[in-house]
Order: sequence, then C-alpha cells, then structure tokens
Amino acid sequence: MRSIASVVRGPVEQVGLTALMMMACAGCGGFTGPPRPLWIDGGSVQFPPAQYLLGVGQADSRPRATEQAYAAVSKIFKAEITAQAKDWESYLVVESRGHTRNEYRLTLDNVTRVTTDKVLENVHILDTWFDRKTRQYYALAGMNRAQAASAMVERLDDLDRTIQTEVTEAHETIDNLAHARNLKRAVKNAVLRDAYNTDLRIIRFSGQGFPAAYRVAELTKELEQFLATHLGMAVEVSGDQAEPVERALIDGIIREGFSVVGRSPGSSAAPVELLIEGTVSLWPIEAHDPQFRYVRWCASAVIEEVSTHRVIGAVSKGGKEGHVTEREAAAKAVRVMQQEFASDLARSLTAHVYSEVNLLVSDAVPSGCPRETFQPQSNH
Repeated sequence: MRSIASVVRGPVEQVGLTALMMMACAGCGGFTGPPRPLWIDGGSVQFPPAQYLLGVGQADSRPRATEQAYAAVSKIFKAEITAQAKDWESYLVVESRGHTRNEYRLTLDNVTRVTTDKVLENVHILDTWFDRKTRQYYALAGMNRAQAASAMVERLDDLDRTIQTEVTEAHETIDNLAHARNLKRAVKNAVLRDAYNTDLRIIRFSGQGFPAAYRVAELTKELEQFLATHLGMAVEVSGDQAEPVERALIDGIIREGFSVVGRSPGSSAAPVELLIEGTVSLWPIEAHDPQFRYVRWCASAVIEEVSTHRVIGAVSKGGKEGHVTEREAAAKAVRVMQQEFASDLARSLTAHVYSEVNLLVSDAVPSGCPRETFQPQSNH
C-alpha cells in the first residue's frame, strides 16, 4: 500500500516536471534566436517600399553592419547624382579650367557630399538581426519617404528663392563685379538645386520632382558671355624676364574664365575693369657655394579697380633658386615666378571677383627685395 506522502508527492512531481519542460521549450528560442527577418531578402510588411527607402548592411560586427546599411542608402543617391552630372557639364568644365584647386571651387564630389550628407540626416537604423549560425550581423537602415520628402521640398523652396534673388540682383545692378558675383552664386546654387531635386525624385515613390526656373547650362552661358563682354582685365608687367611672367599671368587669368583685353584670341574689346601692373627682377647673388650658383628673384603687382581708381590688392613675393650654372638658376627662378607668383595671383583675382574675398594690400616686402623697386604704384 502506498503511503499518503507518496500519493501527494506524485502529482507535485508531475507539475514540476511539466514546468521544467515548459521552461526548456521557452528557452529553445534563446538558442536559435528570432527568425530571419523578411527585410534581409528585400521584403518587409513592417517597412513597405512605398513608405520607406531602405538599405541593408551585413558584417561580422553590429557597428560595421550599421555602417554598411547607411552606405547602402547613400550609394543609391550618389549613383543618381553622378548620372545627373551630364547636365552640369558646362559648369564643371568652367570650374575645372586650368586644374586649379581652391576653397571656392564647387566640384561634382563636393555636390555629392553636401547633398548626401543632408539626405542621411533622415536615415535611421530601423532593425537589426544576428545570425547565430553564420555569426553575421544584419542592419536595416531607412528613411520615411513622406517625412524626408517634406524636408527636401522646403530646401528646394529656399534655394529657388535664393536663386531668383541672385539673378534679379545681377540683372538690376550697374556694378560689373556685383553682376558677375551674383550670377556665379546663382549657378552654384542651381547645381545644388538640381542635386536636391534628384534626391527628391529618389525619395518619392512616384519618382517626381519639381522643375527649376533656371537651368545650370543657361546661367553658365550667361556668366561666360558677361565676363567676355563686360569684365576685361589688362596686364602690364615690366622688368627682368617680364615677358614670360606676364604670359603666365595672362594664361592663368584666361583659364579662370576672364578676358584679357588685347590678349585673348578672338575676344571682343571688353571694357577694362581691373588693371594688374607688375614688376619683376632677378639677379645673381654670392652664396659661397662652390658647386651651385644662385639667383634671387622678386615680383610685385598692384591690382586697381579702373572705374574707381581704387587699389584693391598689392602682392609681393620673392625667393632664391640655385643650380650648377647661373643661366640654369635664372631659368629655374623664372619658372618659380610663373608658378608661385603669376598662377597664385590669377587665382586670387578669381576669388576676389566671385567671392568678395578682399585681396591683400600690404607694405611688406619679401626678404632681400628692395622696397623702392618692388612696390609699383599705379599711374592711372
């Protein structure tokens, strides 16, 4: 006969065993993990493509997978911006003329970076998953299309107002420099506007954007025509080796898109807006070096606004160059003057015209250069 204790203990033990089995089953999910999300293979009920623009990242760590997911979204926009670049060809050619590089240059890479950074502000990590079998992390990055489109439309409206203001001010002003500056700004903003409109077409599931009031190619053509007919520059360089230095300065100015009166092949007689007067000189110096001969060079220029007779810049540079013969040292000095003086001066003029950056007006004279000789004064 079973005891009362054994009769009572039997059901209790069964309940305990059942509980342990249930706990074990509940823990089964902990070993296998949640099921593979549908978004990994391009389908998701929770994040439908009509409402979300998505990118998936995969890596052996969660941070890296997250980066890959953001990059996947970014790549969509970069590819479209690059395809759009054919419409900006005239502008980009002007911007890369002479292969000069300065902080005012807006290249295709800059456009892509600026617009993509703005777009990524609306991208967030929506979900992550870890595959225990392959030890791989997955991340889903995406943006809500409606919210991102609303922000992009506001940005386009702001740019449209800015471009309209710049074009209007360019057409109404009687100041040639102000005219050129406003047109240049309008062109740059028109490029950005096109890029943002491309982004909007990607964000919207319908693929629709907003047409622009001003086209980049048309504004660029207008700017080039204005520079050729209204914003001429005159260059006068005197002194030792003046001809090659003057030629380098003229070439640099033409590469930047301006007309040099009387020098540009086929150019019209545009009125002279800026006069650049320069003086260059070089002479042998004794450096007590038995193997090399040295030549010192000095160059200076004054830039005058002809209409107001106002000096807007005065630049002086100097240095010394050495070589095995005095003739070769002098040739090297001329090349340096062409590069460091003439080319830099041409870029500084461009920065002044387009970006209202004041040219340096200084009484400082480079070491070894006589003040009375290398600070030319305008006679106009």
